[in-house]
Amino acid sequence: MSAKKSREKLKDMTPDQLEDELIRLKKEQFNLRFQAATGQLENTSRVRNVRRDVARVKTFLKQRETKTA
Repeated sequence: MSAKKSREKLKDMTPDQLEDELIRLKKEQFNLRFQAATGQLENTSRVRNVRRDVARVKTFLKQRETKTA
């Protein structure tokens, strides 16, 4: 998924949905790290993309938090 599509998708999510997405991405990140450690990871760029997606979700959560405060 491109960054632009991801931003548009995240913009429409509620804070609860963003929290769920963050949990899902953290689990995926853990699984990718585990695969890399065992030598089973085929798409190494996915690690980078997931890391950036985690940061993107955290940024949206922080922005929502500061808007409501």
